[in-house]
Parts: sequence; structure tokens; C-alpha cells
Amino acid sequence: MSEDNVNMPHRLTCTAPVNIAVIKYWGKRNEDLILPVNSSLSVTLHQDQLKTTTTVATSRSFQEDRIWLNGKEEHISHPRLQSCLREIRRLARKRCSEGESAVDGIGLSHKVHICSVNNFPTAAGLASSAAGFACLVYTLARVFGVEGELSAIARQGSGSACRSMHGGFVQWIMGCKKDGEDSIAQQVEPESHWPELRVLVLVVSAERKPVSSASGMKTSVETSHLLKHRMDSVVPDRMEEMIEAVHGKDFATFAALTMKDSNQFHAICLDTYPPIFYLNSVSHQVIRLVHQYNQHHGEIRLAYTFDAGPNAVIYTLQKHVAEFIQVVRHFFPPEINGGQFLKGLPVDHAVLSEELKQAIGLESMAKGISYIISTKAGPGPCVLEDPSQHLLGPDGFPKNESDSDSG
Repeated sequence: MSEDNVNMPHRLTCTAPVNIAVIKYWGKRNEDLILPVNSSLSVTLHQDQLKTTTTVATSRSFQEDRIWLNGKEEHISHPRLQSCLREIRRLARKRCSEGESAVDGIGLSHKVHICSVNNFPTAAGLASSAAGFACLVYTLARVFGVEGELSAIARQGSGSACRSMHGGFVQWIMGCKKDGEDSIAQQVEPESHWPELRVLVLVVSAERKPVSSASGMKTSVETSHLLKHRMDSVVPDRMEEMIEAVHGKDFATFAALTMKDSNQFHAICLDTYPPIFYLNSVSHQVIRLVHQYNQHHGEIRLAYTFDAGPNAVIYTLQKHVAEFIQVVRHFFPPEINGGQFLKGLPVDHAVLSEELKQAIGLESMAKGISYIISTKAGPGPCVLEDPSQHLLGPDGFPKNESDSDSG
């Protein structure tokens, strides 16, 4: 096979998932190592709907490390990228020095070309950096034959990336060591644990958020008194309750904790000085809608959570999905010719009762929701075996580049 030729780049392609936190990570105690001020817990979303795909190519002929993100070459010198590359190479060298052979044909001094694409909007509060860095670290580790605890390396790229190293329900343990060795992600339950749980991403805006998470966190740590209360008095108990709710598939508790934690995170953003606004008028309307819907049914059937952006992520059970989708269609009428409103897992049709419409009783906001992604909990990173899915061609350059040496 021609790719075994020593002058041909060795290529490997992997995918990694997005995760959405239900107990939020907000604030670092160490900026360089990305050590959080509190533990967090997330649900890994299914890669059939949301994922990052990354191809890494290595060759003795490459002159330098290079990276292309979503079709555009970026600077490889980004400090967080460099942290991940450096750490993987260090572990690969350590492995060789302990007598274990390197992966066939891969020299530890070989430069890498990295090409990565997301199948969802970047920087719109959909945890793109989490999937991106998890995918980068997982792929590099496979290329260089590095095994063992990878979540601590992914964490150095993007904090929440450590949680995308596992499928299902994942906790990021904050740890207490100064070097961050014990600040790692662990699976609480696999994706198969709670098959009825569904996740609906209501995409409010695909625009870049006004304040980056990194910048917002730093300001919150410096100025928010509520953040100090949260990390000391709220999160430790809340983590225990949430883990217990996940183990027991207790949706009412899971949902209430999820909404309270989202509310507190955004309260911290308001308590930050100057204040940070990630939610917009559509976000606020979704919050009202969820509470009115639950109140009408006399039980908690829906939970919302919002990360650092206006998009709502709704957790519910499969039996309630069809009705809720119709509620969204009714109160946020989509554009008639605006493409596909519902993407992802198919959803049955439901008819709304007049009683439910009146109980919710909100003004409709036309085009407030661009589209909905219907998904569920899914697995962690994986290798793609089909060579046709490589993002880099046999020469180690992006397949869509007409001049493979441009850049």
C-alpha cells in the first residue's frame, strides 16, 4: 500500500463530541494549566448530530507544524495548541525511553499537519472548543501511540474539552494539586444508561458571542462575590445531588438542578463587573416558556440550560419531545422557506391543545429560533477507519486546496 512509503504522510482521522454542562464550569484558579474553581458535570451529545472531525498527518518531509480549522489556516503558535502538542510529544518520548517502540513509521521529530472541521456553528456558545481540543488530543495520542489519562491534556487546550474525552454523563473533578494532575474528567454513566433522555439544541444565534468565555471567566473570578459563594457553598452539594439523580434516572431532580445551575451561572455573569450578557430576549422567552409548560402539566417535563451564548439546550424525555417541538414552532414561528427547522433525530408530529397554548400565553416571536437540533447522549471520541474520510489528502494538505502548498 502506497501510504506505507516512508516519504508519504501517515494520516489518522478521529471524531469527538460536544458536551453540554448541567453543573457549570466558570472560573479558573490557574489560568495557565486551566484548573477550575469548581467541579462540573456534563452530558456528551451524540456525534451523529454534533461533532468535530480531525485528521492528523505526519511526515519527515513536513517543514513545520501547521493547522487548518474549518477551511482556513490558523496560527499553530496559539499557546493552548502548543500545550497539547508539547505534552503529547513529551509522553511519546517518555514511552520510547521506557523501551516501548513508537508507532510504525512515525518519528517523534516529525512535524504534523492538522485539519479540523465542526459540523455546527463555531463560537456561538455550542462548546466548539471542547469538541475541537478533545478531538485534537485524541487524534494526536493515537498517532504518537500515547495511552492513559488524556483528559488532563485536553483540559490544557480548553477546560471543558476534558469532559468531551468520555461519552455519556461526565464529571470534571476540580482536583486540589497545584500541578493539575488530579484535575481530570471521569465518566459517571455511559450513554446507554438513560436511553429515554433527549437533548434539543434551540439555535437562537449562530453569531460569534460578544465576550469570549476565557475573558468572561477571568473578570468573574476577579469581581464576582456570588462566584465565591457558588464555588464554596453551592457546587459541592449540587454535584453530589446531580450524580445521584443521573445514577437513579431521576428526571425531576436532574431538571431542577440543571435549571437552577444555569440561572446561577448567568446571575454570576450579571454580578461580574462590568456585567456580561450572554442571554438575549429570545433566551428569556424560552426560559418563560419552559416554566409555563411545566406548570401547566403539573410536573417538570423540560429543563433549560444556557452556556456562554444565547442558545437554549433543552433536556427532556422522549415521550415529551413531539409536543414540545410543536410548542416551539407555535411560539417561535420559523421562516417558511428558511431551510430545515428540525435537524437530527426524527420527531413524531403532535397537535397542540388550545388549553396548552393559552396556559403558556406568550407573545409569539417570529424567526426567534433559527433551527432545532434533536439529539441524545452519545459516545466519546473514536477513530474513523474509512480512508475516504481523511480531511488531508495523500500529500498531507487539505483536500479542498487547489494549490496544496498555499497558505
